[in-house]
Amino acid sequence: MMDSRVRTTVLLTLLTVLIIWIGNLMGGRQGMYIALLLAFVMNMGSYWFSDKIVLAMYRAQPIEEQDNPGLYGIVRELAGEAGLPMPRIYLIPEETPNAFATGRNPEHAVVAVTEGIMRILTPDEVKGVLAHELGHVRNRDILVSSIAATLAGAIMILASMARWAAIFGGGRSSDDDDGGGFIGLIVTAVLAPIAATLIQLAISRSREYLADETGAHLAHNPESLARALEKLAMASERMPMDANPSTAHMFIVNPLAGKSFASLFSTHPPIEERIRRLRSMR
Repeated sequence: MMDSRVRTTVLLTLLTVLIIWIGNLMGGRQGMYIALLLAFVMNMGSYWFSDKIVLAMYRAQPIEEQDNPGLYGIVRELAGEAGLPMPRIYLIPEETPNAFATGRNPEHAVVAVTEGIMRILTPDEVKGVLAHELGHVRNRDILVSSIAATLAGAIMILASMARWAAIFGGGRSSDDDDGGGFIGLIVTAVLAPIAATLIQLAISRSREYLADETGAHLAHNPESLARALEKLAMASERMPMDANPSTAHMFIVNPLAGKSFASLFSTHPPIEERIRRLRSMR
């Protein structure tokens, strides 16, 4: 678990360093501060309202304990094990089996499952999936992803500024030892967004490994989560969800797994490696 946290810290540091480097290349800190402020405002809005947005996007409906006492019992047991408040539970009217957690903090957490997941998984496997999702809540992954999105968003804005600076002759002179000149601005405009995206994907993958490990401990059964991942991955390959790529990282398995182009830049680590790590915990 600590290895995943260290990796996340290193990756967030790399994003920060990339911002500072671009700001230095462009000849000053003013543009960097403006970009950071814009990205912060945009992503904090997403942080505060992301749960409402994504639940509406997938037409998820809240369910009460009388609607599914078995599901409620599992979530209540796991929340107690994790020392978390009882999250709200939502059902997504979708046959493709999947699940996600959202909410800006444990006090406002939401766990959502599709109708399909209840049909193909055993109770132990459902427990493994829900333990993974509560692992995200316990590890405050919504906050981590929001910070990563803020930094990556700032880099995108700075890269756009660098592109326009190159077009209109801005940036530091090529004679300046500390600056990159025209060529440096062009290279930055092209490569910085790619680097930011790859780092953000690496952070997301690292948090998935961490949630798997946390979930296995909460459920006291790594094998149940491993079996669930096998079933969910096969089902997602056969019938991928009509999911928005911007929310794909939230699901326990990539909902776009069956769409080859959409899965090129997957936010999820290889399912085989996740299963291998879980089974090695036994």
